[in-house]
Amino acid sequence: MKRVISISLGSSKRDHQAMTEFGGEMFSIERIGTDGDKNKAIQLIKELDGKIDAFGMGGTDLYIYAGKKRYTFKESARIAAAAKHTPIVDGSGVKNTLERRVVQHLKEKEGITFNDKQVLVVCAVDRFGLAEELVAAGSQVVFGDLLFGLGLPIPIRKLGTLAILARVIAPIITRLPIEMFYPTGEKQTQNIPRFSQYFEQAEFIAGDFHFIRRFMPASLKGKSVITNTVTQKDEELLRDRGVKTLITTTPEIGGRSLGTNVLEAILVTLLGKRPEEITAVDYGRILKELEIMPRIKRLSD
Repeated sequence: MKRVISISLGSSKRDHQAMTEFGGEMFSIERIGTDGDKNKAIQLIKELDGKIDAFGMGGTDLYIYAGKKRYTFKESARIAAAAKHTPIVDGSGVKNTLERRVVQHLKEKEGITFNDKQVLVVCAVDRFGLAEELVAAGSQVVFGDLLFGLGLPIPIRKLGTLAILARVIAPIITRLPIEMFYPTGEKQTQNIPRFSQYFEQAEFIAGDFHFIRRFMPASLKGKSVITNTVTQKDEELLRDRGVKTLITTTPEIGGRSLGTNVLEAILVTLLGKRPEEITAVDYGRILKELEIMPRIKRLSD
């Protein structure tokens, strides 16, 4: 049996264990939250290193993207460096392949189109592949990186602008403490509405669920949400807020959608390669072989 563990800076209240089968292999999947304690995350990785098949890194990103440029978070890299023998991934490889296919899949298989639709991507550098595909599909997109990542009242409406800003800002923010711009620990369960007008104007809300949960307004009536890492309680919360359709980019295991870091850890295990050796073609091929498709769930009329 293969064993994958996600070490997350998120709340331990979201911890979870499940058994499932992928590619003919049985997997034991576990999520351990450290409530924002980075030293605890490092210690857990050191204790488990060499004893499991792959780590996922949750509650933070190791890399973010804008255009063709990749930026590395200093604190996340320090955490990842604790794994000397076991591969550790943050989900960025899956985000840049699987999530690019979501928009086309929704159009071809579900008849969901995005042309001229108003879309809010809460953080595009975290979901750059999805953001690019939404723009290519003709959406009118607002990128909320400055709104929700830094609290600045500046919506970004063009990918080119995002890439230019990223070149200026990313080298700075990737050296700052993670919790300054991403909800960790108990902040992942707290809701403090911010810039609600951008949620209200959008028909589709896309991106990291913790950003959405943290900053969404009291009502999301009639909206469609494209995200992942959603538990049953999260679904209930979205239903209570009036969300019409929930689209998760990863499959559901044990009552929740897999985090992209967990799915990537599973794929790394099945591919039998080090993460740095795996290409987008490799990820695309195995995702197709495993028939990983978006999950679409109607929450309200």
